[in-house]
Amino acid sequence: MSTTGLSQFDESLHHTNSWLKDIMEDLGWADRPAAYSALRASLHALRHRLTIEEGAHLAAQLPLMLKGVFYDGWKPANCGGKNRSVDRFLAPLEDIFGDDNSKDGQAIAEAVFRVLRKHVSAGEVRHIEHALPQPIRELFSAA
Repeated sequence: MSTTGLSQFDESLHHTNSWLKDIMEDLGWADRPAAYSALRASLHALRHRLTIEEGAHLAAQLPLMLKGVFYDGWKPANCGGKNRSVDRFLAPLEDIFGDDNSKDGQAIAEAVFRVLRKHVSAGEVRHIEHALPQPIRELFSAA
């Protein structure tokens, strides 16, 4: 049965829910809104470290709903960020949860990276790895 009446939206909703389920399982969470927040923050942190072109290649492989999430608030001038620090990469992943110390930025990043590896082509994963600054590439590769 169609949820939205548009097969493209229904399919995207199904795929997005699959990504969220994978993140929740990986992190041992039962909180879908937290998984969404983690995915959104991770995609934005990743987007800021990729070139405009590489970000577009990644977005092309995301479900329609996640493309919107990826580009939400996008400022092309911020792409390919010069900030190479892992701590600065992880900070927004932790900041979204405020004082909840049970949410670890590195664990969140690694879970989202594993989900990316599962749902994005191996070739695109390699391109992402090579486009990231070395310290963040190591975090991405470890996932």
